[in-house]
Amino acid sequence: MYGGLDTNVLLQYLAWVTYPTVLITFSAGFTQILAPQAVGSGIPEMKTILRGVVLKEYLTLKTFVAKVIGLTCALGSGMPLGKEGPFVHIASMCAALLSRFLSLFGGIYENESRNTEMLAAACAVGVGCCFAAPIGGVLFSIEVTSTFFAVRNYWRGFFAATFSAFIFRVLAVWNKDEETITALFKTRFRLDFPFDLQELPAFAVIGIASGFGGALFVYLNRKIVQFMRRQKTINRFLMKKRLLFPALVTLLISTLTFPPGFGQFMAGQLTQKDTLVTLFDNQTWAKQGLSDEFEYLGILEAWRHPRSNVFVTLVVFILMKFWMSALATTIPVPCGAFMPVFVIGAAFGRLVGESMAAWFPDGIHTDSNTYRIVPGGYAVVGAAALSGAVTHTVSTAVIVFELTGQISHILPVMIAVILANAVAQSLQPSLYDSIIRIKKLPYLPELGWGHHEKYNVRVENIMVRDIRYVTLNCKYRDLQHVLHTTKMKSLPLVESAESMILLGSIERAQVGALLSHQLSPQRRLQALRQKALAEDGHQLSDASIRFQISTETSSSTPARAAPRKPLKPALKRASSSPAESPPGESARSPPDPPVPLADTPSPPAAGTADHTGIALKSLFCANTSAEPTEAQGRAYRKAKHVRISIMEDLDLGDRMTPAEILEWEEQQLDELVDFSSAKIDPAPFQLVEHTSLHKTHTIFSLLGLDHAYVTSIGRLVGMVSLKELRKAIEGSLTAKGVKVRPPLASFRDSTASAGEPDTTALHQLWDRHQHHPMPREASPGADDDDDDDTPKGQ
Repeated sequence: MYGGLDTNVLLQYLAWVTYPTVLITFSAGFTQILAPQAVGSGIPEMKTILRGVVLKEYLTLKTFVAKVIGLTCALGSGMPLGKEGPFVHIASMCAALLSRFLSLFGGIYENESRNTEMLAAACAVGVGCCFAAPIGGVLFSIEVTSTFFAVRNYWRGFFAATFSAFIFRVLAVWNKDEETITALFKTRFRLDFPFDLQELPAFAVIGIASGFGGALFVYLNRKIVQFMRRQKTINRFLMKKRLLFPALVTLLISTLTFPPGFGQFMAGQLTQKDTLVTLFDNQTWAKQGLSDEFEYLGILEAWRHPRSNVFVTLVVFILMKFWMSALATTIPVPCGAFMPVFVIGAAFGRLVGESMAAWFPDGIHTDSNTYRIVPGGYAVVGAAALSGAVTHTVSTAVIVFELTGQISHILPVMIAVILANAVAQSLQPSLYDSIIRIKKLPYLPELGWGHHEKYNVRVENIMVRDIRYVTLNCKYRDLQHVLHTTKMKSLPLVESAESMILLGSIERAQVGALLSHQLSPQRRLQALRQKALAEDGHQLSDASIRFQISTETSSSTPARAAPRKPLKPALKRASSSPAESPPGESARSPPDPPVPLADTPSPPAAGTADHTGIALKSLFCANTSAEPTEAQGRAYRKAKHVRISIMEDLDLGDRMTPAEILEWEEQQLDELVDFSSAKIDPAPFQLVEHTSLHKTHTIFSLLGLDHAYVTSIGRLVGMVSLKELRKAIEGSLTAKGVKVRPPLASFRDSTASAGEPDTTALHQLWDRHQHHPMPREASPGADDDDDDDTPKGQ
């Protein structure tokens, strides 16, 4: 559309900005309606899932459809967005869906450990088929998604990634202009002496500068999201107009890249693939003092401007793409940030390479040879360094080798990537860890380098001492109190409140089941029958345990005027003579058989008691004064299979008033708990008070724990959960003379102070700020640390 309207600049502009705006807006709206979990890259969520946390709806078919369609539109828009992270998420969803399907035929796929192995291989497949780089894909997935990697998954990841990369390249046969089994961005650097050792300082400069640039990119991305969330007015407006933010961002970026406008100074008409092809070009763009000046042909024309040289174009491209990519990756659409950062790094490396070519127009002379500067090689080094700095990975070097098809620059690439990682890790977390913190996912951050103070911090300094527990001789009332006062998923079971000997742990669901069984309507009816048996001396048959509510009760049994004893049941008696009948009633034939309760009960006749409603109200909704609904009647009939005969219309339930039911429940709550039917874990994870923070972090990461009990000679003294451990590592706990913080997380608003840790002061601080841990099923944003209760985005 842009090329066909070259006669009218205004129509060109409308075509240039409308196309991406419509696609991005559709992508944002589609994912928001179908599955909001598809927003973003998906790698932070996969890191959390592989750690053992359950994130609902992240690996479902609905999310898969939203991710694929949303990502297709986002990439087609031409915005500076990537596909590497979403491909990892898509591959993981494929693995989860395949496991669910194959579990119909083999039980092995229902195993949780097997599913984790499938997801680990899927992460490698996502990167492998994105870049046709199976080796780099496996290594990248290990670095990004795993704290501890199981070696048994290694060959599985390579097997799957190799086939995915092969099929990805074979399917390129659909594109007639593209080669199939070859590198994605094939380069043709010379193999004999591609660089000289005197160029290594320049490569090192690229690595160090990329480290600072990567840290700045992560910082800028996070600040944009935090600014949008903390500005309440903007946040409320954008939450009402969810599609306005992506549309405005797309309109802004499209306008700035419009080729006849400002885009002419930054090669605005090139796609990401064309940009990488030109940046990895084997020729030198800058003048070298040679007789024949370099000719810009084909897509290389985009880098040439009549009023500025290539250096200005590259600088403008780097600066503009930098903040554009940081802003674009905050749009709520399926997208990644690897490819935009990869392109920016390649441009920075090309800038350094062109500068070197201008400074040494005749190449670098040695005793025997002259080495011509290859700016394309510098672009390869810059791409690997900046992407490695943003993601905190070294495997980007391997991905670059597989993308370009040449390993000639292996030494400078490795040097630059290692230096970039060293600088970036000392300043900022990785982009994925930053997003994890923004979304407040329950993921344990890594321990940093240096700052040996944290190795002197022990569990007793960070544990929660005031925790809720269950004793072996407790009452049901105590269980009810514990359930109401804590949200812990499992509760410690101790011998007694005096000894505090830890016997095991019991799941919250088990505690709720014990309490529900004790107060169940069946037990109440059983108690009523026993009392009725004691009063009347009549044995209730086993068959009378089941009885049916009859709709004929209202019409066949008139209301009794005389008051009844509240707890005496109506027993079926055979009337042998009219004298035995109630006053005003003549002898009648035996009643018809019971009729099941209809789905839509008819209203009772005038002057009769609605025993059906009374029975439902007493049995099904015992603690409410509201009339039972039709749905309650149907559910009650299906679930309990209760049968009341016509002659037993005065059922046991309607003899208990709400006050009597409440009195009965109070009596039941005062009984001792019977744990014989409960499933108790006799060996929960335990730590001792003097366990170091470093060892605790290792245990939690290796075993995927969310909490552990702290004991002293078998006595329960506290508990440590992910929440406390994360606070200690991130630096939320302060004490005199020490700041317990990761040295690699300088973006957090605190600085380390010198000195040894004062554990006494830290202990006192925790005693003053006791709180209850709340381990729970993970849901993005379910953290109490931040007062930000705004809706979640990227």
